[in-house]
Amino acid sequence: MRNLHDETEVTFRELSGEEIDYYVEKFKPLDKAGAYGAQEFMGYIAIEKLEGSYFNVMGLPVHRVFEELSNW
Repeated sequence: MRNLHDETEVTFRELSGEEIDYYVEKFKPLDKAGAYGAQEFMGYIAIEKLEGSYFNVMGLPVHRVFEELSNW
């Protein structure tokens, strides 16, 4: 079986303790992979650069799944 994976590198700016505390209290990120949501507050204020697939960060690299299924 082929190893199907994708990689994405996410760069954050330095965050203050107040910003982190606010995010944890208001957005409850501990049930998220990586403990942040790119599509909400933390993504809006902290992500400086994203190299790779945005959908990989969101949880499922749909483009990779489609590519693999198309090759069957």
